Amino acid sequence: MRNLYLRLHVLTTLLLALLSSNSLIAQTFSSYDYQLGPGDQIEILVYGENELNVNTHIGDNGVINYPYIGELQVTGMTIGGLKKAITTALKGDYLVNPIVQISIEQYRPFFIDGEVQVPGGYAFQPGLTIVKAAALAQGFTERASKDKIYITRETDGEQQRLKVDLNTQLRPGDIVTVEQRFF
Repeated sequence: MRNLYLRLHVLTTLLLALLSSNSLIAQTFSSYDYQLGPGDQIEILVYGENELNVNTHIGDNGVINYPYIGELQVTGMTIGGLKKAITTALKGDYLVNPIVQISIEQYRPFFIDGEVQVPGGYAFQPGLTIVKAAALAQGFTERASKDKIYITRETDGEQQRLKVDLNTQLRPGDIVTVEQRFF
């Protein structure tokens, strides 16, 4: 049994190293029409305007406070949409031609519960699948059904429960539920 735990620990460590070093996966995910939400941390840079550079966490109300503009409701916006909103707001009154760059510094966590060794919330990494999420939770329990896995995902303000398989890609904020199998 101790040998099994050691193998799981080594596998988890390798998966984390792979996820954190694979920039191609990160680029693919960031080009996706990802919608910002509470828990995300973003960085906003305006070329040549250091006082407008902001690194901020999106709070529970989905609002950020931005210099010279004030409060911006960002929940549900994409990076491109937020970039356009900030550029438009700064153009004319404050800057002639603002060059705005926005990046996601940290995604909101995902959650995994049910028949995994250590259920809970974990840091999201681009390229994360159900099987990798289970590895982060130190593996499935003996009673886990690998055919009865569900994701609760918010899409356009509505919660949806989706039946998925082990290779399904996760998104930030997803809640994975691994149900029990019957012997």
